[in-house]
Order: sequence, then C-alpha cells, then structure tokens
Amino acid sequence: MINYRKTTRRFAVCLTFLLACQSNAHAEKAPLSKQELEKTATHIVVGRIRAIYSRAERRGNYEYTHRIAEVSVDRTEKGDEAGKLIHVRYLSIQWKGLGVMPPGPSGHYPRPEIGELYRIYLARDAYDGFSKDNLDGGFNVIYGNGFEPLDDPSGN
Repeated sequence: MINYRKTTRRFAVCLTFLLACQSNAHAEKAPLSKQELEKTATHIVVGRIRAIYSRAERRGNYEYTHRIAEVSVDRTEKGDEAGKLIHVRYLSIQWKGLGVMPPGPSGHYPRPEIGELYRIYLARDAYDGFSKDNLDGGFNVIYGNGFEPLDDPSGN
C-alpha cells in the first residue's frame, strides 16, 4: 500500500530543493572593489547622463543590448575629460531561451538613467574587465559595476 503522506512529503522536499537550486542560478561576475575599479580604469569621470542610445541583437538564446550613454563630464579623477561631452559603451545580456538562464554574465549594473549623476570607471584602449578587444579609442565602462550612482548636490 502506498503511503501518500510520505510520498507527498518527499515530493515537496524534492521540489523545494530543485526550485532553490535553479532560482537565480546564473553566475555573475563579482563586483569589483573601488580599488580594483580605480586600478583597471584608464579614465574616471564624474558626470551627468544626457542621453542613452541602444541596439539589440539576438545571438542564439541571448539578446545583447549594446548601449551608449552620452555623458556631460563635470570633473575627472583620472584622465583629462573635464568639461567635455563623451560617449561611453556598456551592455546588457538577457536570456531569451526556454527554461532557466544558464550560468553567465548579464551585463553592466547598475544601469544608468538619463539626468542622473555618476562616477564612471572607463577603459580606453585597455582591458575593460570583460574583454581585451577594446582597442578602437572608445570608452568602455568597466564591466560589470563601472557606474557608481552619486548623490546630486545640486538637487537636479
């Protein structure tokens, strides 16, 4: 004779275990410390996001959204971009396949918002925390936590 109480309990335990194992099981790159960000960055700027442009492309079961933020630089902490308008590149990656996303990166975080003030850690013609292929003179935001939101002293 089947003991339904015991079978139901086992099923519940197994189901709970499986759900716990798959919830947010994708592996993200650990955030870099402030010292690691400073060491990796070729430029560090503080500025306001003026616009964001994006282009999405599907590769297999993933959607890669390449973004460019237009930044009005208030001051620099590394480099000489103060007073300039620069464009910085970053990305987001979304799983579009069936089931749970397998281990892997999901892009930059936090993602900037228009009008907000950030300290931005950048790599130009150097390793950007994700790839060594950044050799075209553009600014790549250090992967994955190269945007640091700042309190806005002007109240904007």
